[in-house]
Amino acid sequence: MKVFKFGGASVKDAAGVRNLAEIVRSQGHNVLIVVSAMGKTTNALEDLVRAFVDKQTEACQHQFDTIQTYHNTIINELTGDFSLVHQTFAQLESYLSQPVKGIYDEVYDQIVSLGEVLSTQIIAAYLTQAGLNAQWLDARQLIRTDTTFREGRVDWDTTARQIKEAVNKSGVSITQGFIGQTEDKRTTTLGREGSDYTAAIFAFCLNAESVTIWKDVPGVLNADPKWFDDTVLLERLTYQDAIELAYYGATVIHPKTIKPLQNKGIPLYVRSFLKPDAPGTVIGNYERHLTIPSFIFKVNQVLISLHPNDFSFIAEDNLSRIFGRFAQAGVKINLMQNTAISFSVVVDNNPDRVPALLNLLKQDFRVTYNSDVELITIRYYDQGTIDRVIPNKKLLLEQKSRYTVQLVVKELS
Repeated sequence: MKVFKFGGASVKDAAGVRNLAEIVRSQGHNVLIVVSAMGKTTNALEDLVRAFVDKQTEACQHQFDTIQTYHNTIINELTGDFSLVHQTFAQLESYLSQPVKGIYDEVYDQIVSLGEVLSTQIIAAYLTQAGLNAQWLDARQLIRTDTTFREGRVDWDTTARQIKEAVNKSGVSITQGFIGQTEDKRTTTLGREGSDYTAAIFAFCLNAESVTIWKDVPGVLNADPKWFDDTVLLERLTYQDAIELAYYGATVIHPKTIKPLQNKGIPLYVRSFLKPDAPGTVIGNYERHLTIPSFIFKVNQVLISLHPNDFSFIAEDNLSRIFGRFAQAGVKINLMQNTAISFSVVVDNNPDRVPALLNLLKQDFRVTYNSDVELITIRYYDQGTIDRVIPNKKLLLEQKSRYTVQLVVKELS
């Protein structure tokens, strides 16, 4: 069995859904398909969550109507039985009519997870009408997690058992990326952009032949085309290089994706849904590492520096408190560096979490920070590659290892 994963860009409209069907028809016999929410639906649902929690009734209704209209526009250009889609919207509307229950992250997961449910219900209905006899699977009933909302940790034994029992290894099965469920049947999500990880989970549990992530790029490139004109396609990557690039922020692969595949030697292909016959990139158990530099850019970052109030050293007891505060706030660290009396970190500027983190840190430390900074990571760097990315930028922090350099910079005004 093969596992295919399609992201939101690949199914943003009816033409994308039809293209998915053609790819599956030509390349996907005995395939399990993992699909993300359509287009920018996840962002729209996040806005809906904020309006709902903040009790902004008019904004909440407007956002719900916008999301429903978007999906109805796609349905109206396709054929199939879309009754499940209408039921899901009715369930969401009923949920929004009730008082807010639970912490923000739990409410987030109950609402935002429905983007994947809607996309797969639409696609399954269309595939069935197109003669592919698709089996729709509810990932919430298959992937068991703990109660860490928005970052659910997988119970692998239970998940493997449930997936093996549910998946028909002949024909076409379709399920949702990004979502799971707790033991008491509350929906969780696996982290933003977590559909790649879902594909790896299913592949691991089913001993899949391969995983293919279908993207709007020809494969894994050595830099984001938004930043570099002369990008190079990386035709082959080791698992190690892939996980390093993903860890540092290469958006083409979710960081958690590689480990389950590497554990069973399952190759991962990254291919273009715009040119499905092109070979793309293959990631596998190879010995030769990259021979050219790779560039990763993370914008909208915050550089936070902590200083003990009593001028004491940043030692193990301080570090323990610092990491505890980050865990409490649910904020991930992209880079960290310490001196005798300071500790600096770079994090994504998440407006839902960073202000609360800063308040927690100020209880124990003097805190300074720079917003609107950029984190540049170069894998297999040399001085020429560093010089290439820092013109017109102020260098705030630099950290080098044997193969990787990370630069925290700010645009010169």
